[in-house]
Amino acid sequence: MTGPDLRHHGDAELAPGLVDLAVNVRAGAPPPWLRALLHEALDAGSTYPDQRAARAAVAAAHGRDPAEVLLTAGAAEAFVLLARALDPRSAVVVHPSFTEPEAALRAAGRPVTRLLLDPADGYRLDPAAVPDDADLLVVGNPTNPTSVLHPAGVLAGLTAPGRVLLVDEAFADTVPGEPESLTARADLPGLLVVRSLTKTWGLAGLRVGYALGPPDLIAAMAEQQPAWAVSTPALAALSACTGPAARAEADAAAIELAEHRSALLAALPPAAQVVAEPRSSFVLLRVPDGDRVRLALRDRGWAVRRGSSFPGLSSDHLRIAVRDPETSRAFAGALAEILDGAARPRTAPGTTPGRTEENH
Repeated sequence: MTGPDLRHHGDAELAPGLVDLAVNVRAGAPPPWLRALLHEALDAGSTYPDQRAARAAVAAAHGRDPAEVLLTAGAAEAFVLLARALDPRSAVVVHPSFTEPEAALRAAGRPVTRLLLDPADGYRLDPAAVPDDADLLVVGNPTNPTSVLHPAGVLAGLTAPGRVLLVDEAFADTVPGEPESLTARADLPGLLVVRSLTKTWGLAGLRVGYALGPPDLIAAMAEQQPAWAVSTPALAALSACTGPAARAEADAAAIELAEHRSALLAALPPAAQVVAEPRSSFVLLRVPDGDRVRLALRDRGWAVRRGSSFPGLSSDHLRIAVRDPETSRAFAGALAEILDGAARPRTAPGTTPGRTEENH
């Protein structure tokens, strides 16, 4: 299939010396206590991983039965396992969104239909746009890269007997209080919620995630998973980061993140259009001549995420990670200078801007 490169991700934008605004992992994480715990977990690396304690911890955190929990090597593995376990007749992926679920479905030979959300409506999901015959529906909440948070009631209303609704909640803990999370809704038929510790806890390299869903679906996905797929350090992180103290710390980080996001939005130049209402750890912008702007930012030491690999977006879309206010203001200043330079008319050497010369 031709079209956007579904395997392109923010880490591909990075290079030594660049300030990272391309990857949405929380800066400064993991915290010292988690680093110490992971070092201790290495001492247990001589034995095979035992998932029981971590699975119980995740289940307790969300009020679920352990049979409804599947631990995975990051959220991306959950998408692969689901694509292998199911054979949907009509898989619908809501876009623009994280591209790995669609990539996993296509790699497994599953046909996919894209449901493109309307930018004029702020990329909000209209339930009426979902085909009635969709037996697999995939949506992110909050959605990467738009940063839109869909109401839990809207998503819950999309569940139905005979349909699997996959909700990617990899960024749910970046929203204070997680008001739209569906992790506790074991009553909804076919609901599969996928979560990740990557973003808030800075564990992208460790690969830590999990899925919550009906026991039969969880068991079918587990059958596709190799033995000992989740490492002992990852299991230690799951046990620790789903406990009450860590969840309170994550919520405090989400509150601070919201303040930092406000600072970024306030600093952005008017020519940079915020295309949706951001609620997560990133902001989606639309700028004129986006490829040129992205490369100019790179020349000035800033790495941002291109939007052209997301179905429904273009090269004029740039995803910007939220950082501390000082970093955001510096970035906004560089962006303003680039956009201001593009807006100025180019003049030939020796001429004065604003004047015209007659041809003789």
